[in-house]
Amino acid sequence: MKHDEALDIVKESLADVVPDADITTLGPNDTFRDALGIDSLDFLRFVELLTERTGIRIDDEDTAHLTTLGDSTRFLVAHAQ
Repeated sequence: MKHDEALDIVKESLADVVPDADITTLGPNDTFRDALGIDSLDFLRFVELLTERTGIRIDDEDTAHLTTLGDSTRFLVAHAQ
């Protein structure tokens, strides 16, 4: 998986979880919780969507690597088969 493809998947997943959020203003290091007001249930839905869309298994210990656009994108690229 290429960086741009992973980034699109992350953005699409965020847009599905928080439809009213303006994802275009989100910087690569902005935390989803602070910038979008995502709570723990929203975050779990985001992780589920990433798994569904990529087929990548995301364990509980991996979620710390999914809190920003940059981190989420790098995680998906690194773990894609």
